[in-house]
Amino acid sequence: MISKIPHMIALLGMAGGVFIAILFGINEDLFKNKIAEGLKQNTAIQSISEESVREKKIESEKAKNWRYYQRFHFHATGIGAMSLATLLLISFLGAPTKSKLIAQYSTSLGGFFYPFVWLFAAIWGPCIGRSAAKEQFAVFAYMGGVFLFGLIFTVFLLSKYPLKKD
Repeated sequence: MISKIPHMIALLGMAGGVFIAILFGINEDLFKNKIAEGLKQNTAIQSISEESVREKKIESEKAKNWRYYQRFHFHATGIGAMSLATLLLISFLGAPTKSKLIAQYSTSLGGFFYPFVWLFAAIWGPCIGRSAAKEQFAVFAYMGGVFLFGLIFTVFLLSKYPLKKD
């Protein structure tokens, strides 16, 4: 069971990316309205005195924050697929079980959690600013390093141990 969990995590990450895409299709305006409402609460933007400059900034921020929601979708589905493919490769390696588990868990957990930096930046970015939101949720961005470690460790294992012919 312990070796199946990373596969379930990878599939769950892909499901999250597909789920948000379905929500986009059902009601994209829900996300865009949430962004617009958040920008109304952003004190830095609302403090811009010249209305034309403020409106231009709001439109720019709407587009950039909407892109963050899309990035969550792209990263969750894409990295989830890469994780699953890597996990399948690992399952054919003749490496020691502990080494395979380290590669599997770092790949799946890093791949699962990394996209959340974009989702949380999309949710909180309009209110507190995109940079501040990314900094606040940087722990999720660091998970990309865990994912990368899993991939590099898998390459190491692949170079050291043969593939099983089962």
